[in-house]
Amino acid sequence: MVIEKCLLNWGIDKLFTVTVDNASSNDVVIGYLRKIFNPRWGLVQNGKYLHMRCMAHIVNLIVVEGLKEMNKFVERVRGAARYVRQSPARLQKFKECVVVEKIECKKMLCLDVCTRWNSTYLMLDTVQNFERAFERFEEQDTNFRAELERRKGWPSVDDWTIVRDLRDFLEHFYEVTLRIFGTSYVTSNNFFDELSEIDILLRDAQLNSNVDFNVMAIKMKEKYDKYWGDIDKMNLLMFVGCVLDPRQKLKYLEFALSEMSSSEKASEMMQKLKESLYELFDEYKPSLHSICSQSSVSTHVSFSEPQQKMKRRMQALYKKRELEICGEDKTSELDKYLAEANEEFVEDFDILLWWKVNSPRFPTLSKMARDVLAIPVSTVVSESAFSTGGRVLDQYRSSLTPKIVQALVCTQDWI
Repeated sequence: MVIEKCLLNWGIDKLFTVTVDNASSNDVVIGYLRKIFNPRWGLVQNGKYLHMRCMAHIVNLIVVEGLKEMNKFVERVRGAARYVRQSPARLQKFKECVVVEKIECKKMLCLDVCTRWNSTYLMLDTVQNFERAFERFEEQDTNFRAELERRKGWPSVDDWTIVRDLRDFLEHFYEVTLRIFGTSYVTSNNFFDELSEIDILLRDAQLNSNVDFNVMAIKMKEKYDKYWGDIDKMNLLMFVGCVLDPRQKLKYLEFALSEMSSSEKASEMMQKLKESLYELFDEYKPSLHSICSQSSVSTHVSFSEPQQKMKRRMQALYKKRELEICGEDKTSELDKYLAEANEEFVEDFDILLWWKVNSPRFPTLSKMARDVLAIPVSTVVSESAFSTGGRVLDQYRSSLTPKIVQALVCTQDWI
């Protein structure tokens, strides 16, 4: 009800999608909004695509599932970093060890928040540079190893090797999360690329010679299939966004799906995707009456205005007759777009500029692209929601209450 009130106060009377975390409480919220907005103003496809699940949250669930299997190795390294950071004197002694070992890493030891896997990645990314410093620190601090052995244990050489491999593995997921969290560029057309990248990573990890990595990859793949393996639970609008990328279209998706799953499953997915794509296109497509009325509108005044009016009238009548004769056999704008060759894959490809340039050729599809490509595939992190967020909430998050956060942000703005 609070969300409904906010939307009404902001003058937002049409909803396409709402991107939320994959929590059961959010299902109730979406159900309420669908019930309230549909009879009042009408939703696209009667709210069929309203519920957009946050991709970053699902990636988070997949990684957390995998980290449970590798927790014993991470705990030992975390314990070593925690011991050093518990005292300024220990930290100073550790810094001296870093200098002696000639470790040039500019970062210093940091602790992670166990419930946020990306902070665990950042902790491992930093700690793995200081293995030699920890060995020297052990020689100078007699309590170091004894204290760790009483807890989770002392990190062995094998532990450090596994931690490095784990850090390299998590780096891919970390970069995927950063890319889909972006707020200054389009993300919905990249959804499938990121999805297929995760699939390839998990399949490769299952072939790893390390048994622990194999078990981790299997657990993560099970979680992956739970969310993205069931066609009926997926929001096909995410795939429509990929189709509206002129570098991909249906050809690329069909190939990638066949590589990621069985031919039967890929065929079923493509059939449902095509149905959704054409249904959405039909909703955006203007009616025959509107086409004729647009054709009869005068765009400029000339010296031979009566002749110009007659020409426009004849053109409108011709279009009407052409539609009546050809009927459904006439190649649609969507068919023409899909039949064209795909654009080349280049990193600096500007998809919004492409649709702006090609909007005269694909007027209806460009309107679809305008709406679909604006959909975020992930919720916006709180640091991005306001300009001072990065100073108020760091990457490890704080235990600040919403009231204190608001006070700090407002005070900074007033100053």
